[in-house]
Amino acid sequence: MSFLSLIKTELMPDSSEVIPYDRAGIPLYIRAAHLSSYYDMCAPCHWHDDIEWIYVINGKMRYYVNGKRLVLNEGDSLMVNARQMHYGYAYEQQDCYFVCILFHPSLFGNNQLLYEQYFAPFLENSALEYLHFCAKDTSGRKAAEKLQRIVELKKQNSPAYELQVTGIMLQLWGYLIQNGMLAVSEHAEEINQNLTLQKDMVSFIYQHYPEKISLNDIAAAGHVGRSKCCQIFKHYMQQSPVDFLNAYRLKISCQLLCTTQKSITEIAMLCGFNHLSYFSKYFAECYGCIPREYRILHKHETLLT
Repeated sequence: MSFLSLIKTELMPDSSEVIPYDRAGIPLYIRAAHLSSYYDMCAPCHWHDDIEWIYVINGKMRYYVNGKRLVLNEGDSLMVNARQMHYGYAYEQQDCYFVCILFHPSLFGNNQLLYEQYFAPFLENSALEYLHFCAKDTSGRKAAEKLQRIVELKKQNSPAYELQVTGIMLQLWGYLIQNGMLAVSEHAEEINQNLTLQKDMVSFIYQHYPEKISLNDIAAAGHVGRSKCCQIFKHYMQQSPVDFLNAYRLKISCQLLCTTQKSITEIAMLCGFNHLSYFSKYFAECYGCIPREYRILHKHETLLT
C-alpha cells in the first residue's frame, strides 16, 4: 500500500466516526493496517461510541488520547474508552503495522443488569480515558495473547468466528475488572464537560472549514469565551484553535490534490484559503514543497473507499 493511499473515515453530523463493522448487525470491527495507509501517516482526530483496542505487531507509533500523547512499542496494546478523542500517528516518520479492534458494548448482549454492573461504570466514566499495556508487563502479555488470538480468528474467517471473538473479549474484560483496572474517578464530571466542549468546537471546524471562520466563531460553537476556547485547545490538542483549523484545511487540500483534477486555486478556495499566495506559502511551510510539486510527487496515489 502506498504512502498516501487513504483509509477513508466517515463522520456523523456530530463528527463522531461511523464504524464500518465487518458484518451488518454485528458491532465488531477487526483490521490490520499500516500507518502509511493514512495521509502523513496520521489518522484524523475522531471519536465514537465503541471501545477500541490497538495492538502493535511491528514497529512503534505515537498515540493521542484527549491531549495525552503516548508511545506504543512493538507488542504494546492500548484500550481506548468510548467517546474519547484519539488518533494514531507515526513515530519519527517510521511506518508501523498494527491491529485495530472496535466493538460496541451491545456485542455482549442486552442483559441490563450485566451492563449496569460491569460496563456502565467504565463507559460512563470519562476520566478513565484509556489503558496502556506494555509488552513486558504481565497484563500486557495477557492482553497481547488475547488480541493475537482474535487476529488469528479473523484471518481464518471460520464460521461463527464472531462468537469466539466475543468470548475472548469477555474474558479480557473480566480480567481487567478482577485486577481493578476499571476503577471510577471522582473527577469524571469536570473532565467530561471540557471534553464535550472540545468535541463541539472540533465538530464545528470539521463541518465549516471551507468557510471564513474566526476564533470568535470557534469559541461560540463551544459556548465559551475566546480565552477559554484557547485553553481547551491547548490542553487537548496542543494547538491554538486557528492552527488546528488550518492544519485540517491542509489535510483536506492534500486529499484533493491527490484524488481530483481540480485546479490549485479551486482547491485553496474549497479548503477555506481565500488567497492562493497564502495557501501556497503556508502549504510549503508545512510540507516542504508547494501544492503543485506535492501533486506531481503523489499523482499515482488514490483514495481508498
